[in-house]
Amino acid sequence: MRGLLFLVLSLVVTGASGQTVHRLTIDGAIGPATAQYVVQGLEAAEAESASAVILQMDTPGGLDQSMRDIIKAVLASPVPVIGYVAPSGARAASAGTYILYATHWAAMAPGTNLGAATPVQVGGMPGNPDRGGRDPDGGGAPESGEAPGDQSGGGASATERKRINDAVAYIRALAELRGRNAEWAERAVRESVSLSAEAAYREGVIDQVAMNTGAILDAVDGRRLLQDSAEPLRLTDAVIDERAPDWRHELLAVITNPNVAYILLLVGIYGLIFELANPGTLVPGVIGGISLLLALFALQALPVNYAGLGLIALGVLFMLGEALAPSFGALGVGGVLAFGLGSLLLFDTEGPGFELSMLLVAGVTAASLVIFMGTAMLALRAFRRRGVAGRAHMQGEQGEVVATRPALRVRVEGERWRARCDTPLEAGDRVRVTAIDGLTLTVEPMDTRETNDDGAV
Repeated sequence: MRGLLFLVLSLVVTGASGQTVHRLTIDGAIGPATAQYVVQGLEAAEAESASAVILQMDTPGGLDQSMRDIIKAVLASPVPVIGYVAPSGARAASAGTYILYATHWAAMAPGTNLGAATPVQVGGMPGNPDRGGRDPDGGGAPESGEAPGDQSGGGASATERKRINDAVAYIRALAELRGRNAEWAERAVRESVSLSAEAAYREGVIDQVAMNTGAILDAVDGRRLLQDSAEPLRLTDAVIDERAPDWRHELLAVITNPNVAYILLLVGIYGLIFELANPGTLVPGVIGGISLLLALFALQALPVNYAGLGLIALGVLFMLGEALAPSFGALGVGGVLAFGLGSLLLFDTEGPGFELSMLLVAGVTAASLVIFMGTAMLALRAFRRRGVAGRAHMQGEQGEVVATRPALRVRVEGERWRARCDTPLEAGDRVRVTAIDGLTLTVEPMDTRETNDDGAV
C-alpha cells in the first residue's frame, strides 16, 4: 500500500511538468569512485527516461583514467548532459576542464573558474616543469604521467612531448565536437592557463554564465542538444531529481584515497604478522584480514606500479620470515627497506587529491625499522644472556670447596656437587664452575687475593 501511495505521489509531482532532470554532483578529486558514480547515474537517467542530466562540478582534477571513463559515458549518453561549475567559488580545474568540454551544454556560476589542464607526473616536484610537477599557478591535472612542457618541447623529453600532444589532441577533439574554443583549450594544456566564468563565456569556452539551475533550464528550453534529437527540450518547469552518491560510492571514495589504501595495507600486513607470530590471538588476524582485503580492492581501482607492488610483496615475505624464524633482524630490516622502496614506487601516476604522502611513507618506514631493530637487539641480548635454568645456568657460577677427600666436593647454590679440578684445592677455597658433565662439575680456582689502596698485594 505504501509503495502504491509513493508511486502515485511521484506521478503527481512529476506530472505537473512531465519532465525530470537528474542532478549528479562531483565535489572533490575525480577518482574511480567518482567515475563509477557518474557512469551509473547516466545509465539510471537513460533507464528512467530523464529529460536531461545536470553534472554539477567543483573539482581540482583527478586521475586520467577516471576522467576518460566519465567522458566516454557523457559522449555515449542518449540523455543530454549539462555541465555546471557551481556554486560560486567552485572550479573545474584540470580533469574538470576536459569533462566540461565534453558536456552537451557548459555553464558556470559567477565567481568560478576552469583551466590549468596540464598533465602531471608522479614524483615530480611542485613548480618544476622539467620534473613533471604541477604548475605553481594552477591546480592539478589529469593523471596521465607527463610533465608540463611548451609546444616546441624545448626542455621536455620525447615521452613528455608525446603525452602532452596526446592530451592536446584529446581536448581539441572535444572542443571541435561541441563547437567550443579549441585554441584556448590547447593553451590550457600546454600553458596551464585558467579563465573566470565571465572570461570563459567571452572566449567561447562555455555556453552560459548562470546564477542557478533554473537559469540553465530556461536557456536550454527549446534547444536540441543531441544531434539526432527529434524534438527540442522542454525544461522550463522540469523537476530536479537530486542523485547524491550512496554509501557504496562514499566508501569507495574513502578507501581509494592512496593514503587510506596504504594505511589499510599496512594494518592488514602487520595484523597478519602479529597473528602468525602469536597464533590464537585472533583480533590482529581478523582486523588484518579485513583491512588487507579492503586495501587490495582499493589498489585494483588505482593506477599501481607492479615493480613497487613486487617490492612490497618481497618486504612482506621477509617480515613474515622474521616473525616465523627470527634472524636477529636481518630479514626484518631487509623487509622494511624493501617495503619502504616499494611504497615510493607503488602508485604509477598521480592527480590532484591522489598523492601518496611521503611523510607517511617515511614515518612508517622509520617506525618499522625502529621496531625490528629493537626486536633484533632484544633477541641478540637474550641469546647472549646466561641461562637461568637447567645446566646452562651453572656456567660461571661460584662456589666453595667443602671437601677434598676422598673426592673433591664443592657447594654451589647451596648444593653439594662432585667436582674435579686440574689445580690442587683446599677446603674453603673459592672456585668457579667452567663445565658440567652429568653430575660432576669442572671447576677452577678463583683468585682470592685482595689488593690494598696502595696497589700492594
